[in-house]
Amino acid sequence: MTEYPTFIGSIGLLSLPNWIIHLSSTLEWGIAALMMFRYGIITGRKDIRIFGLSMLPHWIGSFFVIGYHLTGDSIPLLLDLSETVNLFGSASLLFAVLTLLKNTSKQKTTAYAACFATIVIAGKPQSYLGEDIFDAILQVSSIVYMTFLVLLIVVRKRDPQVFSSLTVAGFWFVLVFISFTVFSMYLATEVRGNLSLSHDDLLHGLAESLLTLSNLMIVVGIHRQTVWYEGLLKKAGSV
Repeated sequence: MTEYPTFIGSIGLLSLPNWIIHLSSTLEWGIAALMMFRYGIITGRKDIRIFGLSMLPHWIGSFFVIGYHLTGDSIPLLLDLSETVNLFGSASLLFAVLTLLKNTSKQKTTAYAACFATIVIAGKPQSYLGEDIFDAILQVSSIVYMTFLVLLIVVRKRDPQVFSSLTVAGFWFVLVFISFTVFSMYLATEVRGNLSLSHDDLLHGLAESLLTLSNLMIVVGIHRQTVWYEGLLKKAGSV
């Protein structure tokens, strides 16, 4: 069995650097939600404020993951609860982006969601983590989030005022994080002989750092969009 590195100040199975990465991811997502809500206030758009609020369930779900690691990964229910909350989070994001899309077009926006969801479901996605109800929740959440991502691009094209391209890229980059995490789980358990990914501090930290990068892209993107819009207001006021 491969021994994970031990660092001074480690808590549970995670080293101090790994904890910093986890906490940074959580902090960044919370900041992104707040910034998006503030951007909605600046632009005077209720639909953008709704989007900011729709990011909160995912933020809450991250605290269950932190609690899971604080217990040394000894309470799997916390991870299951995180997946359940994230399902509501993905559904909230989908609702928010549909609201945005509705305000940019008179077409029936639900057709986009229904079409893409049908395609994904027809593919009969298989779970890599088990076969209980929480795995089903995880898969449904993935389908909802993928639908959200597709519609996010549509909103960006129709109404560039809402999202910067960097913010959209940040939401999509989550898929890179998920893919690398699944691959890291395989390496940690099957190749390196650890009990779980958490037992391999290096791979775990590398995987989580991708989520930190994703959230940072979202934050910076929202900041750029806000600065851009405030610049427009200043120009309009000086005319």
